[in-house]
Amino acid sequence: MTKTATDYNNELPIGVFDSGVGGLTVLKALMRRLPGERFLYLGDCARLPYGTKSPQTVTRYALQAASVLASRGVKLMVIACNTASAIGLDAVRAAHPGIPVVGVVEPGAQAACKASRSGRIAVIATESTIRGRAYHRAITAIRPDAQVDGHACSLFVSLAEEGWHTGEIAEAVAMRYLDPIFNDAHAPDTLVLGCTHFPLLKQAIGNVINPEAAIVDSAGTTAQAVHGLVHDLGMGATEGHGGIRFLTTDDAARFARTGQGFLGRSIPEDDVRLVDL
Repeated sequence: MTKTATDYNNELPIGVFDSGVGGLTVLKALMRRLPGERFLYLGDCARLPYGTKSPQTVTRYALQAASVLASRGVKLMVIACNTASAIGLDAVRAAHPGIPVVGVVEPGAQAACKASRSGRIAVIATESTIRGRAYHRAITAIRPDAQVDGHACSLFVSLAEEGWHTGEIAEAVAMRYLDPIFNDAHAPDTLVLGCTHFPLLKQAIGNVINPEAAIVDSAGTTAQAVHGLVHDLGMGATEGHGGIRFLTTDDAARFARTGQGFLGRSIPEDDVRLVDL
């Protein structure tokens, strides 16, 4: 059977970008949901973290990363970074009107609203994500009665990068950040992990908060949203070979070494290509 232009477009990869390796937690969820798809992942490790940068800088970085993915041919783009999603999503969509673009904030907000019984929702993320109040806007747009409190937990990023996901140090930091939030008569019943690094600390976080509180990981909900969009738009791969290509802006060896903990599988250094933004 002769392939059509649509068939060829469907075989293009799904592009995913993040400020570093944290977005590999989103890629892992995407691979689980869409095992037959190809993926092109870009980690802008030379300029991380985005979470401490100004909105103007984050938007510029997001546009540059998106441009690299678009130039290499992708059929859909995922901004697997909460900060870039919170600040740069609209700009990326405007710059690439022919490519569907999915961020991680909206799916996470939808899941939080569904999980919360009381409407009291806490969001933990980087400084920029919290300062921008993207989750607050997204959650209250869905559930106007929700009470949303945001808290910056920047040390969680360092713990995840160092591989200190569990144990006394991780739980001590989690306790310091989260005990004031949950040790309250009006404590939230839902906690949103508003940074792609934070799912690696889910066990440590769960050990120090109310065990009845729901923990929302935007990686899984984003993968679900992408799966639905691919199906609705008829963009699913037909050959089903799968596969991943990796791009990074700094130190391919470190990307491969650190990234495997986030992706849950080994990343050969030879599979990582350096790019300059």
